[in-house]
Amino acid sequence: MTPEPLDRRLCVAPMMDRTDRHDRFFLRRLTRRALLYTEMIPTGALLHGDSARHLRFDPSEHPVAIQLGGGDPGELARAAALAAEWGYDEANLNAGCPSARVRDRRIGACLMAEPELVAACVRAMAAASGLPVTVKTRIGVDDRDDYGFLLRFVDAAAAAGCRTFVVHARKAILSGLTPKQNREVPPLDHARVHRLKRDRPELEVVINGGVATLEEARAHLRHVDGVMIGRAAYENPYMLAAADREIFGDAAVRPPRRREAAEAMIPYAAREAARGVPLNSVARHMLGLFRGRRGARAWRRRLSQQAPRPGADASVLRAALALVEDEAAAANSPAGCGGRVDAVNCDGAHAAGAGATR
Repeated sequence: MTPEPLDRRLCVAPMMDRTDRHDRFFLRRLTRRALLYTEMIPTGALLHGDSARHLRFDPSEHPVAIQLGGGDPGELARAAALAAEWGYDEANLNAGCPSARVRDRRIGACLMAEPELVAACVRAMAAASGLPVTVKTRIGVDDRDDYGFLLRFVDAAAAAGCRTFVVHARKAILSGLTPKQNREVPPLDHARVHRLKRDRPELEVVINGGVATLEEARAHLRHVDGVMIGRAAYENPYMLAAADREIFGDAAVRPPRRREAAEAMIPYAAREAARGVPLNSVARHMLGLFRGRRGARAWRRRLSQQAPRPGADASVLRAALALVEDEAAAANSPAGCGGRVDAVNCDGAHAAGAGATR
């Protein structure tokens, strides 16, 4: 039976040292529908290292895509086949990372200069895995940043069978800028990505770069097929709680409250601790859960100070949550709420609509 096509209207970007399996499990407590991505995994790590460590994920993370870093069609084919065996829903080729480390290994944005190689990689990955193979790229690289260059690159990969392109709306500058600067210095050109969709309507185009709220995502969806959000979703993860309703149209779904998401992570953290996983490996992804709400500072401070300690267990999460609830209760008293006892309005748990993304 042919699997249902992935719904890419909202995706959470692959982010190094961030979107590991613990983060993805946490994000899935907030949204059932957004497509989640792994960190970029170099093919060498899968083929010559501990592949299980990189590939393991919880079934609840579906839909989940793996992003692979590599430039050798044979190695990428073998890595994609492994991803299929482990049950991933998509294999994404990284052709957009500007890091010097990956550039020296013929990985990432430097691949934009070799569209035929990218086409060969896409063809090999699809044949070996049977997975949908997508490409994440930039609008250009160094001085090759005209629209025609982007179009030729996309057309080459499309001819090899790629139907979905995630396009970061900045060019990559491989010499002189750090990866962080490459996320901020080259100017955004969302209009170029919108134009790509107009000129290639048969392809699925997902825009990435500079999108910070669900309101902005909805605006882009008038021009492209999907939106990928990165840093904003990591730093303020609760913005995703409204995504199933606002982006995917699941009107009957009640967005989870922050407290519910935190409580759902306690048994997970305990389970992982029993397997020898340090609490901080889980807790560090949750620091922004209460961002902008009363008790957020106490939450971050307790997790930052206690979770990294040797032997820390899930009780740290319970204690941190209790601090948040204590502050919410104080604010919810007649004095704290201007004489009105209204827990929902005080703790912001109702803010599952547009306001939750702010």
